[in-house]
Amino acid sequence: MFLRNCWYVAGWSHHIAADSLVSRTMLGEPIVLYRKADGGVVALEDRCCHRLAPLSRGRIEGNDLRCMYHGLKFAPSGKCVEVPGQDLVPSTAVVRSYPVVEQDCWVWLWMGEPTLADPALIPAALGHGYPDWFMQTGQLAYEANYELINDNLLDLTHLSYVHEKTLGRNSMSWGESRPKITPIERGLRIARWVVNNPAPAYLGLPAEARTDMWASYDYLVPGVFLLATQSHPPGTAAACDMGAPSAEPMWRSLTSQAVTPISERQTVYYYSGCLSRSYATEEQSRDQIAVFEKAFAEDKAMIEAQQRVVERTPERRMMVLSTDGALNQFRRLMAGLIEAEQTPLSRPAERRFA
Repeated sequence: MFLRNCWYVAGWSHHIAADSLVSRTMLGEPIVLYRKADGGVVALEDRCCHRLAPLSRGRIEGNDLRCMYHGLKFAPSGKCVEVPGQDLVPSTAVVRSYPVVEQDCWVWLWMGEPTLADPALIPAALGHGYPDWFMQTGQLAYEANYELINDNLLDLTHLSYVHEKTLGRNSMSWGESRPKITPIERGLRIARWVVNNPAPAYLGLPAEARTDMWASYDYLVPGVFLLATQSHPPGTAAACDMGAPSAEPMWRSLTSQAVTPISERQTVYYYSGCLSRSYATEEQSRDQIAVFEKAFAEDKAMIEAQQRVVERTPERRMMVLSTDGALNQFRRLMAGLIEAEQTPLSRPAERRFA
């Protein structure tokens, strides 16, 4: 089951080049994306209404897309505007068109009712396109259900274990810290101090360097992770009485990540790494994303193995621990939104007697 009335990331802006057709599957639906003459992105059902051939094997003609099986041509609205060999275009010759917004270097698609597509609901990515920041990007395909990836991102205590050689740096700082979880509009805000944390090697600091790191992120429907970290001298967390810092940090790091279901068992995960040009070099920015790639491969191996166990033993249920607060809250939020959009509206007479 998927939440449909929300925005999903369909890819990075640079994935959709001019004069190219990009095929995607999102929430089980085949989609083709391309750019119009003015550069705007179009998203159509990747299935011609005539003989169900994929439009991603078609040809862009100006702002339109021609099916290269029997030649039907479709406007960005999804309406067929030409049928070769006949003057009459049937009114039923239509493919689905998806609302699209290109924002913060991501292409967002609304997968539900088009009239409800509000661009104000698109989360603002951190660091994407900021002129004073280096930005690196990546993506990863999972053979796993999207909820397992959401769970992973909502409980970062796993950094001390799954990522002990990469992001965790052989430290229990993440595993032993507990975050403050605050409900926000369409998501959660999760913040914690990671005390006496090893400094990242990609910044060229000594191996023994330690920091107190304030890590705060928003996790938003349907699976968007927006993390900002601030690294301070050791002792800062205690001086702040473990509250949010007010002093200027030694450095900051930003990352925005998005989870997009392909099917019930397949997911694509988009991610970025952003460092300020005021203290980092482009090489250090590339080194950071290389560390991320190694760490996310560790996540992929663990979560795909978890998926296989879940499938082999569907009768078993997951045990709840105190560290599961955020992921359980988010699962309930998603389940409530999915249920609400699948429940038919009551007729007025029924509402009166409810």
